[in-house]
Amino acid sequence: MASWFLALVTAFGLVFLLELPDKTTALTLVLTTRFRPLPVLVGSAVAFALQAVIAVSLGSAIALLPNRVVAGAVFLIFAIGAFLLFREGFGPQDTDEADGAGSSKQTATFRRAALTSFGTLFAAEFGDASQLAAVGVAARFAQPSAVVLGTFLALMSVTALAVFIGGKISRRVPAHLINRGAGFVFSAFALIALWQALLG
Repeated sequence: MASWFLALVTAFGLVFLLELPDKTTALTLVLTTRFRPLPVLVGSAVAFALQAVIAVSLGSAIALLPNRVVAGAVFLIFAIGAFLLFREGFGPQDTDEADGAGSSKQTATFRRAALTSFGTLFAAEFGDASQLAAVGVAARFAQPSAVVLGTFLALMSVTALAVFIGGKISRRVPAHLINRGAGFVFSAFALIALWQALLG
């Protein structure tokens, strides 16, 4: 039970931290300027549930391999994630804003708004740092249900913040600082996995 809870908390914490400055949050902000909040939340919930299952399935498949191979795979996943995060965190800051977000909401049907939100956010999450985090945590802890739940709750928490709080997060916490912090967390996990791979 302790391992299950630790896997849930680890997945939630990593994914939540990574999603705050992510493009998914920006897309959610744009979607909520065009559609009502409820269909955006429904579409994103379905998209994130599928993404969490896909990521954990990959991580669980990796976990069937020998321990040294698993540790090596986890090291690679987190090392790649750390590289991508440091590149974003220490690179030139992107000040571009999404255009086309009008002040008035479209009178779209619930179905159309939910499907648009689903398609946009599902595509945005593929190959994302948070997806790499979920794969790595699933491989590390071998607790698929905990990682799926933690990943899903983290994604939905950030989405809810984006929907109901809007741009306050990005104004108070610079994205490059969050990326740097997440990069150090990924580096720590990568080093732990490397140590385990070398010890066998």
